[in-house]
Amino acid sequence: MSDLRDSAMRSKAWPFEEARRVLKRYEKAAPEKGYVLFQTGYGPSGLPHIGTFGEVARTTMVRRAFELISDIPTRLICFSDDMDGLRKVPSNVPNQEEMAQDLNLPLTKVRDPFGTHEGFAQHNNARLCAFLDEYGFEYDFASATEYYTSGRFDEMLLIALERFDKIQDIMLPTLGEERRATYSCFLPVSPKTGHVLQVPTLERNVAKGTIVYEEPDGERIEIPVTGGHVKMQWKADWAMRWAALGVDYEMSGKDLIDSVTQSSKICRVLGQRPPESLSYELFNDEQGQKISKSKGNGLSMEEWLTYAAPESLQYFMYQKPKTAKRLYFDVIPKAVDEYHQQLRAYPDQDADKKLANPVFHIHGHNVPTSDMVIPFSMLLNLASASSAEDKGTMWGFIGKYAPDASPETHPGLDAAAGYAVRYFNDFVKPAKVFRAPTDQEQAALQDLANALKDQDIALKAIAQKNAAMGNDDPLPEADYSDEDFLQSIVFAVGKNHGFEPLRDWFKAIYEVLLGASQGPRFGGFIALYGVDETVVLIEKGLAGELG
Repeated sequence: MSDLRDSAMRSKAWPFEEARRVLKRYEKAAPEKGYVLFQTGYGPSGLPHIGTFGEVARTTMVRRAFELISDIPTRLICFSDDMDGLRKVPSNVPNQEEMAQDLNLPLTKVRDPFGTHEGFAQHNNARLCAFLDEYGFEYDFASATEYYTSGRFDEMLLIALERFDKIQDIMLPTLGEERRATYSCFLPVSPKTGHVLQVPTLERNVAKGTIVYEEPDGERIEIPVTGGHVKMQWKADWAMRWAALGVDYEMSGKDLIDSVTQSSKICRVLGQRPPESLSYELFNDEQGQKISKSKGNGLSMEEWLTYAAPESLQYFMYQKPKTAKRLYFDVIPKAVDEYHQQLRAYPDQDADKKLANPVFHIHGHNVPTSDMVIPFSMLLNLASASSAEDKGTMWGFIGKYAPDASPETHPGLDAAAGYAVRYFNDFVKPAKVFRAPTDQEQAALQDLANALKDQDIALKAIAQKNAAMGNDDPLPEADYSDEDFLQSIVFAVGKNHGFEPLRDWFKAIYEVLLGASQGPRFGGFIALYGVDETVVLIEKGLAGELG
């Protein structure tokens, strides 16, 4: 264990770099609260999206890394800012007209447009927790409404009241003239309407713990800042939460860099040290637009899991958090295959490389063994060529290619076969565009079909290619069950027909036979799909019967 800890202390994997920054906070003494606190924040003004999951996943990776380099206990709080007022109705929910009647109410008081929970925030909180629970995250859920109304924040709210002017001095220079004229770090919850009001604080009484504000109808009202009668403005609220709970680490999106700066200043005004932070790049949709909860663009957690196992999503989240990534459906196959490549590499790696392998940060010390004997991208092409409607059809081909595999012995592969059929039918099939071959391509495809039918023709094609390249290696043994031999046939035919660069030959195969501009290593595809079946596929492509 000491050797592993030594490796972790020098590892350049980003979760360890983050964990070492957290550990440095306590190089002189352990935290008085008895644990290191990691926090993620979520605003339930819209449905949870994949970015929310990513923040929990990444923070968990840092937490796991910290636990390897330190014996200090840890906690992770997933905090829902559900006392905020509803400022606009999300565009991706039903019953929007009814919801519009609840504008400015705290999110826990806004009606649930889906009709399943007491309020909109409760619905979104439940969806988030259900997913995190299903995935096995260890966390404590926290509700702003419960923390405010139960008095958990009262002590820090009174300190904020006492230091009101200093907080205002931090915030006012960052605001426009109009906003500056009405800004207060305290937002009263109106006893008349229940609305969260953005109004100036007219008076404050530190001894009584109250503020005075004016209702929209002109009446002046005095309310305590404790007990859930007020909600703090966003940046001040973030700082107050850090200070009240003793948060040690919280990451956030690049769009919140300025908020982190201001909240950190306020946290110090409240007498506490702000947490360590990581500003990660945002996810964009297919058009390069920022993913938004209210717009509902980009992928949801549920959508990813419709087409791939959750570990592939974790893998995607691990990759370069400070680099912007587009997040839409066609990133899924690549993430799946790369994840399994890392799984296969892990057992033979030394300690340093294991700690740099994404699968360690996904699974900790319990890294599973991959049973994906066929890449996901290959399964997609198999689904395409076979027009598979269910994974049973897929297993008819898989069983011939990998006779030792079965749904019972290879459950991951079985699940992937089902995902591949679903992904193909929803995304690949509608976008498939077959084209007729050129004269050069037609001659080459016919020769490829002939070589797959007759080993003498195949070996002659390989010999011709070798001679043209000045290669005097002996001819391979003709083995039509060997994907390397099949690949050598495909390669030789392309060379013999003068394709330069050779990738134009493979591009032609994919476009004519699979209706796509890119595809798998074709020798492996032939081995999986079947030699005879591939010959039939080529003949259909030559006859124009695939489109």
